[in-house]
Amino acid sequence: MTEHNEEAFRASLIPVIPHMRAFARSLCGDATAADDLVQDALAKAWQARTSFQLGTNMKAWTFMILRNQFYSDKRRSWRQQPLDQEQAERTLKAYDDPHAVLELDDVRRALALLPIEQREALIMVGAGGMPYEEVAEIAGVAVGTIKSRVSRARTSLATILANGLDHESNVAPQTGPMAAILSQLEALRGRQAA
Repeated sequence: MTEHNEEAFRASLIPVIPHMRAFARSLCGDATAADDLVQDALAKAWQARTSFQLGTNMKAWTFMILRNQFYSDKRRSWRQQPLDQEQAERTLKAYDDPHAVLELDDVRRALALLPIEQREALIMVGAGGMPYEEVAEIAGVAVGTIKSRVSRARTSLATILANGLDHESNVAPQTGPMAAILSQLEALRGRQAA
């Protein structure tokens, strides 16, 4: 790859990093793990830069790398240490409207209860505003499969929220404020619209 092409690759890669971070947070449910995942995916993308065709969809290409890295990490996760109990017992800080924070936490926890395929499809389409075709390309499945996953995810999410969540469930609380995640999703939506 020539120096000019390397600069063009870097210029295409940098704007998708916030999108990668938002997607990684939706997959991992943990800011630290998401940052590690993005860092690993960026390193792999840089190593594979010669295989990327300039002018094609950089976001889809990097999301596929990130998604594959996430699943690889999941397959190896049985070797990791269990969740720190002290961290699991932390609660969210209350902001102006404590009910809104609790409702948002319920949505986050309900999302975490969905099967990963449904959760990632719903996050990319719903929160990320990505078209079904692009999500299907990233996931390596048919467009109809993504539409089905999103539909089932929405139905399941509504059912979980309607039935209420057991606040003693095994979904760990976030260690950082939910506002940070929401601002990243808003940034993702803003860049999608641009």
